[in-house]
Parts: sequence; C-alpha cells; structure tokens
Amino acid sequence: MLFDHYLSELKNVTLLSHDEEQLLWREYKEAGNLDARRKLIECYQPLVFKAVMRWRSNPDYMMDLVQEGTVGLIEAVETFQPERGVAFSLFAMHRIRGRILNCLEKEGKQSGLAANSHGEDDTVMLEDLLADTAVPVAEQAEYNYLVAELRSAMGRLPAKEQAVLSGVYLDEQAPQELADQLNLSLSHIYRLQKQGIRRVRGMLSRLIHEIR
Repeated sequence: MLFDHYLSELKNVTLLSHDEEQLLWREYKEAGNLDARRKLIECYQPLVFKAVMRWRSNPDYMMDLVQEGTVGLIEAVETFQPERGVAFSLFAMHRIRGRILNCLEKEGKQSGLAANSHGEDDTVMLEDLLADTAVPVAEQAEYNYLVAELRSAMGRLPAKEQAVLSGVYLDEQAPQELADQLNLSLSHIYRLQKQGIRRVRGMLSRLIHEIR
C-alpha cells in the first residue's frame, strides 16, 4: 500500500538540530536555495503524519490526506518568516490541518472518519495548539512563548471550561475525577473540554493571522 511505503520513508527522516534548521532557513529565505527548501519540507513531514493520524480509522483516505497535508506544509515553508520568532511547527500545523479539513469537506468524507474515541470528528487536543515538542527543531524559547500565549488564552475562558482544561491538561486529572470534583456528569466534562479547546484554538488562530 502507498501509505505503508509512506510510513517506511518517514522512518528515514533525519531530525535537525537547532543550528542546522536555522542554517536551512537562512539559505532558503535569504539565498533562495531550493535544496534547503526541500530539506525543510522533508524534515517537517512528521507534522503531516501527526495531523493525518486523527483520521486513521479509514485507511482508504490516508494517502489523500497525506498529499493535502503536504501541500499545507509546503505552503507553510514558503510563507513562514523566521524573524517573527514563532515556532514553525505551530505555524505549519495550522496550514496542514486546514488543508486536510478542506479536503474532507470538499469530498464529503469527514462524516465517515472518526477522529477519536468520543465520536468527535474535529477535536483538537491541547498539545496540538503548542509547538510540537516531539520535533526537536523548534527552539525552547519559542515553545515557552507559545505556552505563555496558551495559558493567557485559557485564562480568558469561562470558569468551568478553564477548570476542565486546566485539570485535564495542566494538572493531569482524569475526566471522571474532574466530574466528581465539579459535581458534573462525565459527558458534561467532555462537552466543556471540547468547547474550551475550540475557544482556545480561535484565540491562537488570530495569533497565527497576526504573524503572517
């Protein structure tokens, strides 16, 4: 299968050090070096894989989504401005997911693809709103900046949504434990979690638009 071949190729991706990444950005953005552009796209391909795996329940569409996600990654590489001081992984994930969701909507496939165990078809986990710490090319300083932005966004949420997101993601509490603590049903906890994530995503999306 094509997707199996894609996975085997993904295993050959060599992750960049911070210095290597910065050198590639300079070579591409300042000198127009297309080899540097290709290397950046290759080394950030794991972001596409991470985004696509939200819809892994239907393997028939996986390569379609990989191709669309890769287009989003290429667009992100071409439009990214390193001097803005924002982690590329956050900037790129916004483009990658947008491409994938547009593809699903256009093809009418989204309703048939489950993204998680609670039946949500477009849930964004909180860690997806941050720089991807599994990809070591992002600077720690950039990551800290994004964490601060995320915490600021969470602080503007309604009280119950803030309590749920803080409990689940910052304090690592189990949803059932939170439900008992807040005297709410488990389904209500999941609903507040989803609503809170959507609000935070909206706030961070505006940040993305500001840095374009």
